[in-house]
Amino acid sequence: MEAVNEMTLTFASKSMNENFARAAVSAFVLPLDPTITELADIKTAVSEAVTNAIVHGYEYGEGQITLNAKILPGGRVIIKVRDKGRGIENIKQAMEPLFSTVGGERAGLGFAVMQSFMDSLKVTSKPGSGTTVTLEKYIIRRNRAVNDERG
Repeated sequence: MEAVNEMTLTFASKSMNENFARAAVSAFVLPLDPTITELADIKTAVSEAVTNAIVHGYEYGEGQITLNAKILPGGRVIIKVRDKGRGIENIKQAMEPLFSTVGGERAGLGFAVMQSFMDSLKVTSKPGSGTTVTLEKYIIRRNRAVNDERG
């Protein structure tokens, strides 16, 4: 299926770029007229995916993150966040709520959050070669006009 619109961004794996990714995806999907909730869901899921790449993929080190977003017919949005970091050895285990490979303040809920806010989540990874997180959301167009009350 051919994309109605598409964008690709590549940026450094720095925490300050999490907000950049959120804002870019938010602006990109605005022509679909998402609700505030739909927009917040997408921004939150993108934040989690980018943070995972920074914290787990590159362990706060130097690297590049590629974000690709597509709008397909019918309001279907597909967002891919890819790193070329260390990769995930056991994807099933990594997707378990509360599982984390780093200690401290990390709760291990990143994938669970992404899954709860998006219609679909797919994770592909190869140890030593990086990870791709694919997020999918349907933006349902609504008639947001105020109805007149003509009985």
